[in-house]
Amino acid sequence: MARKLFGTDGIRGRTNAGVMTAATAMKVGQAAGRHFVRGGHRHRVVIGKDTRLSGYMMESALVAGFTSVGIDVIMTGPLPTPAIALLTREMRADLGVMISASHNLFADNGIKLFGPDGFKLSDEAEAEIERLMETDIPLVPAERIGRARRIEDARGRYIHAVKQSVAADIRFDGLKVVVDCANGAAYQVAPSAIWELGAEVIALGVTPNGININDGVGSTAIAALQAKVVEEGADIGIALDGDADRLIVVDEKGRAVDGDQIMALIAGRMQDKGLLRGGGIVATVMSNLGLERYLAGRGLTLERAKVGDRYVLEAMKAGGFNVGGEQSGHMILLDHGTTGDGTVAALRVLASLVRSGKPASEVLHVFDPVPQLLKNVRYEGGKPLDNPQVQAVIAEAEAALAGKGRLVIRPSGTEPVIRVMAEGDDRAQVEQVVDAICEAVHAAV
Repeated sequence: MARKLFGTDGIRGRTNAGVMTAATAMKVGQAAGRHFVRGGHRHRVVIGKDTRLSGYMMESALVAGFTSVGIDVIMTGPLPTPAIALLTREMRADLGVMISASHNLFADNGIKLFGPDGFKLSDEAEAEIERLMETDIPLVPAERIGRARRIEDARGRYIHAVKQSVAADIRFDGLKVVVDCANGAAYQVAPSAIWELGAEVIALGVTPNGININDGVGSTAIAALQAKVVEEGADIGIALDGDADRLIVVDEKGRAVDGDQIMALIAGRMQDKGLLRGGGIVATVMSNLGLERYLAGRGLTLERAKVGDRYVLEAMKAGGFNVGGEQSGHMILLDHGTTGDGTVAALRVLASLVRSGKPASEVLHVFDPVPQLLKNVRYEGGKPLDNPQVQAVIAEAEAALAGKGRLVIRPSGTEPVIRVMAEGDDRAQVEQVVDAICEAVHAAV
């Protein structure tokens, strides 16, 4: 069954338009609640959210849906996505829900579901929930309606958990760290965790008002962070996205460090300690060829998955890997969590700085990336990649890059956009290839 609602990272869209409505959220609660009934015990769900204005509406609708089918609800308020995965396991819940549209602006929202093990749902489970949403879901008798309550110590539980990802002998004393929380879900927990480990923290993006999430701040808008790091003479800058499952770093010179460099750093350190499993790491088709070459030089492999941290995770579990992620900043460290966690990854980077005693610009420049160019082509309808002329231009590009680079073309899983990426040692050739394909796609739409 083809999925209609779920994309690469749950359900996402503009609120009060299309699928992302209170009615949809209530139906998701009813269907997911029914799907996860697994015995005679009293079932429960953990629901968290980021700081979007629409989070109140979606939370209330989900609560109504779950309780109407007999599921008890635990609400945490604003917390990172990985915190919900953690609490779902810790509280022996039957499932977890995160209300967030990640790095999108406030007008969008989304629903991500976690199973009782804290992992995101499989395609098959999401398809089954969609099937149930199209049926008349039976409601429970009045005496079996679920109860709902908020818990007050969720932030403290998560802060304690992420601090355990750092060795007990590590302190961040002497480090000045600028932390940009995107006015999102980590606005309280990330600065607190880093400060509790001894660092001097300068916080950005920690005044959410419901409509400023990811607005000029966070991992997708790092200019403010770059300027602040240089202005303050900080040792490093940390940028999270709206739900804090991804991380981008800025060195002391204000230069951005993407997820590929962070994965290389973490994997190398873990290999040196004998802690890296699977003989390498998992990344996506978008990760730089330079990362693959660096790992090969260390006798490690780079297994590539489809774009989306859920697919990275599936490959990690299948191959026995404990490190994976995406160039965009999702970092999955299975020794410490079941999904991407920007705060945990940030703590690992800071620990590397402390152990090395070197500036961030030296520690974080692990490999030389090859020239890479990504452009997006928006379209209104149809399937431009099925156009014969587009396919012909793509074939020419693949032939030109054969043995010298890579070409990745894919439709976005969250918006009507074709992403065209090429990389290779010849920058001019890379630019020519990408521009030719983008022009062909434009002509086809």
